[in-house]
Amino acid sequence: MSLPEARTTPRSSRFAVGLALAASLVLISACTVRPLYSDGPASAGVEAGTATQLASINIKPVNTRYGQEVRNQLIFLFNGGAGQQASAPYTMELSVSELTESALLAPVTAEDDEPTAGTVTLTGTYVVTENRTGKRIAAGKRNVSASYDRPRQEFANMRAQRDASNRAARELAELLRLAIAQDMSKG
Repeated sequence: MSLPEARTTPRSSRFAVGLALAASLVLISACTVRPLYSDGPASAGVEAGTATQLASINIKPVNTRYGQEVRNQLIFLFNGGAGQQASAPYTMELSVSELTESALLAPVTAEDDEPTAGTVTLTGTYVVTENRTGKRIAAGKRNVSASYDRPRQEFANMRAQRDASNRAARELAELLRLAIAQDMSKG
């Protein structure tokens, strides 16, 4: 290697590094990543952020205790504790079902087994429609399980099951909020 070649090699490598850096900056600037629950628009063509869209959903009443738990939690999550709007552009139909199972059986006598653990599974099905056009915006189904101990006392057993149902309702509401936010941010 001669002296002139040694001088041109670092300069050309600096040029290549600078070119690679400029190319990566161009690629990164084209990225449109933003927080899912932000209120700011992703681009000039979007009027409102996902948080504003979630706040503009009215959830129809449900007829079960655990369904009401999910609905109340969703209303709180959508609106930040402010309650539903009087007239919202979107309506959500929510259906929640519950399944309670014995997860573990312990032998009590030679003939009988007694359940000592249980699982509550809540399944939520939702459809979000636009009131003006009747167009379906989002739809889906999610489920959550919560385990609990089943003591021998009847009231303690019922209370443990209800607490597990309440935990599952809160988690199901979080999952539904995430799924609906993802669907609405795509549209």
